[in-house]
Amino acid sequence: MSKAKAVKHPAKPSSALPEEPEWAAFVALDWADRKHVWKLAVAGSRERQAGELEQSPEAVDVWACQLQRRFGGRPVAVAVEQSRGALVYLLMKYPHLVIYPIHPTTAARFREALYPSGAKDDPGDADVLLALLCHHREHLRPLQPDTPETRLLQTLVEDRRRLVDEKTRQKNRLTDRLKMYYPQALQWFDLNTAMAREALRRWPTLQELSRNNPAKLAKFFREHNCHNEERIQQRIQQIYAAAPATRDLAITQSGAAAVQAYVSLIDALERHISELDRQIGEVAREHPDYAIFAGLPGAGPVLIPRLIGAFGTDRARYRDAAELQRYSGIAPITERSGQSQWTHFRFRCCKFLRQTFHEFATHSLAKSEWARAYYELQRERGKSHHAAVRALAYKWIRILFRCWRDRVPYDERIYLESLRRRKSPCIPALAPMVAVTRVEWKQVGGFSRLSVKNS
Repeated sequence: MSKAKAVKHPAKPSSALPEEPEWAAFVALDWADRKHVWKLAVAGSRERQAGELEQSPEAVDVWACQLQRRFGGRPVAVAVEQSRGALVYLLMKYPHLVIYPIHPTTAARFREALYPSGAKDDPGDADVLLALLCHHREHLRPLQPDTPETRLLQTLVEDRRRLVDEKTRQKNRLTDRLKMYYPQALQWFDLNTAMAREALRRWPTLQELSRNNPAKLAKFFREHNCHNEERIQQRIQQIYAAAPATRDLAITQSGAAAVQAYVSLIDALERHISELDRQIGEVAREHPDYAIFAGLPGAGPVLIPRLIGAFGTDRARYRDAAELQRYSGIAPITERSGQSQWTHFRFRCCKFLRQTFHEFATHSLAKSEWARAYYELQRERGKSHHAAVRALAYKWIRILFRCWRDRVPYDERIYLESLRRRKSPCIPALAPMVAVTRVEWKQVGGFSRLSVKNS
């Protein structure tokens, strides 16, 4: 990354963990759908208490207020085996409760290390979480919620991804059902289009479609933005010449009902996705870090909000770029055993975060000169497509981390010049660059950024 920095240099976040408060007590909550088992240890004593807590806002409020009164509002550390969810959201509103999310794998392996027998009379999960919290807190990180607008954006983009995935599932089900009794529809229509779904809603079988006269079919195609007359006539001829895949009424009638249901579900999902896109766009444009990510090559209205959410607002959230590379799953894992060493894909990670950086790296190939050159270099070295994209994403995270930390928008020309100065292996693959004669500061969207003037 170029050594260019913003006019006002923000303080770099310290890698040291903040000093702990003087704890009043430590609590472990074993989460369940209806009731939670809790274990409490008073700080500085051997006193232990246990109880049950119902999963309701009223019960949690009473329990949290009792802790506040008992310990005079002093901080209480609470270990839970999740970082998000109903219980965490209930506890977040109490300032005296400091939440320590513990990964389920961490808790399971700690239990196995302490109690390898797996017997039923071994201590419960709450005991294991409490032991982790009391004796190994230096390996845990307290939950530090981001700003409300950032958390809203993070939730919205993840919700959108779930709806897109659900739409894909319904489309696959629609495709499978059509293959059973109406495969011609997959040749004539693109299921991603509104025209295809409208045609299937009106005429869910070949027999129903072919009963229409040519003029009605031609009008339907024109109303759905198909204006190529030759293509329209060809499609009509294919409809009349087609033969049913089956005449079994049990298959065609049930298939027609299922297809119309899938079409309705896909249409509803598209409407909700469009509404989410509108909300996400509004929230993203108002976010203080929007200008940092808005000019990234290949990042559009879908990826910009996801990248903002991936980094967040708290500059102390990640100690360095390497921590984000590992957390996102972009960085590979190197394992060693005896004289052997091997590197492999990181399986345990935040999948949505990895997908965000992977998709951004893919989209940058068409818009960034150096990104395309770097990708081609990785392919020449024998890496598969996805491995090469992950290698590019790994590099992009380092660049974006510097921009995000310093609050400086990315500038492709400055980075290209930086690569040339460092004689990067990507340079031979790049087109000749116009000589840079002047570099000056400009104000863009409230941020100071370097502008390169070419001779």
